[in-house]
Amino acid sequence: MTWLRILLDRTAVLFLGVAAGVAIGYAFGTGNEKKEAVSLAPQAAPVIAPRAVAPPPPTGAATPDAGAPQGTVAEPTEPEKPAVDQPSSQMAETVKNGSQVHVGVFGDSFGDGVYSALYRLLPAKAGYQVDKYSQQSTGFTRYRRLDLEQHDDQQIDGQPLDVAVISFGANDAQGVCDGGHCGALMGKFWQQVIGARVEAYVAMLRRHGATVYWVGLPVMRDPAFDSDARAMDEFYRGLMAQLDVPYIDIRPMTIDAQGQYQAYYLDKDGMPKLFRAGDGVHMSMNGYIRITRGLAGRIRASVAAAKQDKDSEAP
Repeated sequence: MTWLRILLDRTAVLFLGVAAGVAIGYAFGTGNEKKEAVSLAPQAAPVIAPRAVAPPPPTGAATPDAGAPQGTVAEPTEPEKPAVDQPSSQMAETVKNGSQVHVGVFGDSFGDGVYSALYRLLPAKAGYQVDKYSQQSTGFTRYRRLDLEQHDDQQIDGQPLDVAVISFGANDAQGVCDGGHCGALMGKFWQQVIGARVEAYVAMLRRHGATVYWVGLPVMRDPAFDSDARAMDEFYRGLMAQLDVPYIDIRPMTIDAQGQYQAYYLDKDGMPKLFRAGDGVHMSMNGYIRITRGLAGRIRASVAAAKQDKDSEAP
């Protein structure tokens, strides 16, 4: 019973957020697409199959929390000069050939929202193709249900992948079992198992030629859950540094001046806008765009650098 409590700790809180995350994650689009129904029923373990190209996310809106805003976050200014990451050899070849830059988003229901935002921020008319590989209710602690490395490796299956954006974590706030042994969240065994799985996952994406980014977790409304999320953020930040993977820290973007959770933000006209979903875990439509705007800028800067290298090689 002890290990059962470890593995199920806060799972109820997480899955309450899955439905909201899926609905909000898909609440984007150009307004010209057919809306896709989203099933909220429990799903069996998925069967690995060739990946179908995800349709553009439909237009929609998140339902705000009841009541007036209890506080807001000021509209941040976008960095004038985003970091420029060294383009991978595959990206350089893509740019050289004048092909679309393929950006794949991998993650859980939070990753669905990251995908939706990047789909808007990196449009096809600017030379990008944003592909959805994220899947709700997944994580690195759940390999008995779904081996992410094997599944996503086969889902890519020869598809072009210049940039890979990873957004996992909320479903991993629990213990992990592997090889007949179990360990509590953030314990030595947990860090060994999860660290090895993540390292192998990043290596798999790099074998496909992708430049990899890791998106951290936001501040959570529930204090106990937020403590776990903060610990995981620090763990993944250190691991990404070892793997030479840019870590996108979104936590500072999701707190007020006192470091507290905020559900709303002020737009440029000083009007409060919904920032977070009602579950206290996921973001609103605008929230996902706000936290990924800097990442989109880094990707564009990397592509621009590859184009500059191409031009400098021209006779």
